[in-house]
Amino acid sequence: MSHPRFIKAFRIAVAGTHSTGKTTFMNALREEFEKRGLTVEYVHDSAAEARDTGFPILSGHTFESTAWLMARAMQLEMEATLKSQIILVDRPVHDALGYLLAALAHTDRDITEEKMARLDGVCDAWKGEYDLVFMTVMDPAVPVGEGRDDNAVFRALAGQKVAEVVNRFLPNRLLLKNGERHEAVLRCLAEFEARASG
Repeated sequence: MSHPRFIKAFRIAVAGTHSTGKTTFMNALREEFEKRGLTVEYVHDSAAEARDTGFPILSGHTFESTAWLMARAMQLEMEATLKSQIILVDRPVHDALGYLLAALAHTDRDITEEKMARLDGVCDAWKGEYDLVFMTVMDPAVPVGEGRDDNAVFRALAGQKVAEVVNRFLPNRLLLKNGERHEAVLRCLAEFEARASG
């Protein structure tokens, strides 16, 4: 199978709450694309970096931590376009807003309408940057990964709020359910082939 050497980077993002198979899916995608001789860049979730920088995360999310995560995601995604044909994004920009909404609801906090409008504006501006968006569906039977936050209530709330944000800004997203990874990988390969040959 041949591919043009230089094409616009094909960007696939996966949204959803933690421990729902995003990383496993991304690794499977990377393997399949690399088998085809394509260069792949993996843009990792930056929550741990935000925490190490000093920002609160998870149920402690604030306007500032959310804005930082959005800006960091955009920076990493843009840098990846300089290096690879395929960009795999673990958490699109929109995930950060979902986690903030979950944190505010979980801790009975609020932010001003003006600040919320700014974050909405970023999500709206960035919605056209992804060629494919998947949203994982949480399976309560699947345990939380080692070292991950195990607050089941917040995890479920984050899943709900991320879904609300993704459905609002990225209505063409595809659901990624437990056990359906292979079909989703095939969909990505087919979409890329169609774009590359079009």
